[in-house]
Amino acid sequence: MGSMRGTVAELVRERWDDHRPGLWFEGRTLSHHRVAAGAAARAALLADLLPPGAEPHVGVLLDNTPEYPMWLSAAALAGAAVAGINPTRRGPELARDIRHTDCRVLVTERVHLPLLDGLELPGVRVLVTDTDAYAELLSSYEGLRPDASSATASDRLLLYFTSGSTGAPKAAICTQGRLAAAGRSLVDHFGVRRDDVHYICMPMFHGNAVIADWAPALAAGAGIALRRRFSASGFLADVRACRATYFTYVGRAVQYLLATPARPDDRDHALRLGFGTEAGAVDAAAFQRRFGVRLVEGYGSSEGGAAIQWTPGTPSGAIGRAAPGDDLAVVDPATRRECPPAEFTDAGRLLNGSEAIGELVNRGPNPFEGYWRNPEAEAARQRDDGYWTGDLFYRDTDGFLYFAGRTDDRLRVDSENLAAAVIESILARHRHAAAVAVYAVPDPVAGDQVMATLALHRGPASFDPLAFAEFLLSQPDLGTKMAPRFLRIVERMPVTATNKIHRVRLRREGFRCADPVWWRPPGESAYRRLREADVRELTAQYRARGREHLLPADGDAAQGRGTAQGPGR
Repeated sequence: MGSMRGTVAELVRERWDDHRPGLWFEGRTLSHHRVAAGAAARAALLADLLPPGAEPHVGVLLDNTPEYPMWLSAAALAGAAVAGINPTRRGPELARDIRHTDCRVLVTERVHLPLLDGLELPGVRVLVTDTDAYAELLSSYEGLRPDASSATASDRLLLYFTSGSTGAPKAAICTQGRLAAAGRSLVDHFGVRRDDVHYICMPMFHGNAVIADWAPALAAGAGIALRRRFSASGFLADVRACRATYFTYVGRAVQYLLATPARPDDRDHALRLGFGTEAGAVDAAAFQRRFGVRLVEGYGSSEGGAAIQWTPGTPSGAIGRAAPGDDLAVVDPATRRECPPAEFTDAGRLLNGSEAIGELVNRGPNPFEGYWRNPEAEAARQRDDGYWTGDLFYRDTDGFLYFAGRTDDRLRVDSENLAAAVIESILARHRHAAAVAVYAVPDPVAGDQVMATLALHRGPASFDPLAFAEFLLSQPDLGTKMAPRFLRIVERMPVTATNKIHRVRLRREGFRCADPVWWRPPGESAYRRLREADVRELTAQYRARGREHLLPADGDAAQGRGTAQGPGR
């Protein structure tokens, strides 16, 4: 990696004296030069604020405002790291994130100040960006030129939290060298040009927005447009206003866009590409038909340990093949042996899921850089001379890889292993399905049963159990054990702060929840409402076999009442 292009700091410095429009936000435009000058001022301020001997970490608790990319750039110039703080965290959990990452400076804005009330944050200096005091503080550093000479490729630049189904979020490390390389790789892969504009509407405390959206724009000298928070109803107006050409998405964002009313001018924009995860083949095709924009589904583990690239010729439903330099294998975690290739029927049904589905492991060199002060989590990822992603896949005979969910999204029904993502892709074909989540609930005797949560375009009252059963019978690739035993019908799918379906909560609540639940009693093919008497009888069956402890407590279900929500429309 060359010294001139090896750091993010150098990429920031290259934008000095570049007076083209570089950043769009709420009707304002800043030049690349002004952003670089702002980064230089903040880098100098940070150097003065950090106590001697302190870790060079700055916490950023902001919406997607211009301050966010300027503080990322400032940290790069200063050889420091940004810890992206999730504003949906609360109380002790929020304080834990700030303290765990050793932030001695916390950058926030007035709208988030109530989150800090009463928190124990000893030794943390708080800067509030939308105040006169902050503007006055920065004024002392105006006119400084970006200096990238002291930054190195091995400097930590990001501490971004990744969460699993259990335990506190882990802070993954990303260095300047890795982020710069990731940006250049996406520039080459997607042909990013200097006159492109990247629309950043996913939250910047998440790795997706920084690594897949901001970094390639910076590497190419392209512009960025910021949205404070994702808005489906504001999406097209934003991309038209700044002539955005590229955007990234995660989770349910694409479904929210498709749920907006169709208009004759839906193709009146400059967008040519969307890059992200979890849109699904059905919604990706619908998005291209309506908006004329191709969506590319990619895969990269949050920590950087493995990547899969889409290439022309990738079959429908597949993510792609291993990125150059990766030695990816699908491995049975129990035996540590590589899984056999997937076998399909002519209709595309996976025949040998129990044998073919395994955990994706990168057995070659990988850029995983560890977790901040969490050796146990690092050891779980790096073992047996490989990087274990925690994600389930299967591979066809041509080497194309298909996503099958997280390791905790595997179901074992009547001794057969099933993958939640495979069932979800089938249920998503239902014409009224706005969102689908599939997960395991315990069987009263052994193993699991399939439960699905559906959000319907026309609302819960439109659910037709007979029509749904007929839909299932018409799906040629739906295996005999894949049909859901329980169906939870919701107004809106519960999501996390990054628009991903909140599967942990759905699993925790199970079928004893506040929303309407339909079920197929054993031996029956029709769905009927699950009544309180049914719940009591089922609970007695679990109790009789010593499995009642596997069910969520009634209090867990009560916590879910009325909390299903998505981002603003």
